[in-house]
Amino acid sequence: MRWFPLAVTFVAFLYASVGHGGASGYYAAGVLLGLAPPSLKAQVLILNLFVAGLSAYAFTRKGYLRWDLLAPLVAASMPCAFLGAKLALPVDGANKILGACLALAALRLILHDWLQKKAEESEAHPPRLWVLLLVGALLGLIAGITGVGGGIYLSPVLLLTGWASPGTTAASSAWFIVLNSASALAGLVPGPGGLQLQWLWIACGCLGGVLGGWVGANRLPVKWFRRTLGLVLMAAAFKLV
Repeated sequence: MRWFPLAVTFVAFLYASVGHGGASGYYAAGVLLGLAPPSLKAQVLILNLFVAGLSAYAFTRKGYLRWDLLAPLVAASMPCAFLGAKLALPVDGANKILGACLALAALRLILHDWLQKKAEESEAHPPRLWVLLLVGALLGLIAGITGVGGGIYLSPVLLLTGWASPGTTAASSAWFIVLNSASALAGLVPGPGGLQLQWLWIACGCLGGVLGGWVGANRLPVKWFRRTLGLVLMAAAFKLV
């Protein structure tokens, strides 16, 4: 437990650099340090709010955000994230789903440079409205079930389909995480009295988020750190599954 705040700082830094909140990384750190994922779910969503919020600010300030792309996605995803958070799954099944989530997150980080290059080589072209609504609803439901903000699923979709540039993808993913995390948290926790904030974790997440958001928005390379974290996530995924 005493090493978890340090892990939060490191994870927040790396995830914020690509516009993510770090939920899958926090779960991975918890699993490897012997913490049960269900006990982390609410705290991870809170960390997402702070870390992804800082990243969203950094990328939005640089002018990367496009509301015409983000609005349909979150309009469909937020109600689904709320419903997904309310689903009670058996522990074994929930661990397998979370393990799959961590494996996808690992691939996202390891293949980050390739995804960026592919997006830069293609011209951004947003899809039809109904496609964005469908994608948002599906990713929101998965995000609510797994207890993450959903940016780790959204960004590869935006980059691989050519729907957004790397900068717009980071900004959209960050806001997607903030709004879906808030919605999932509302579905998970009945009221403010049922939630105890871990202020040390939040402070560490904010520190990493500020630094990571600045690094990502200014395009400084941290690829080897991302790949290392990707391997850590993969190890945690195997442990869960």
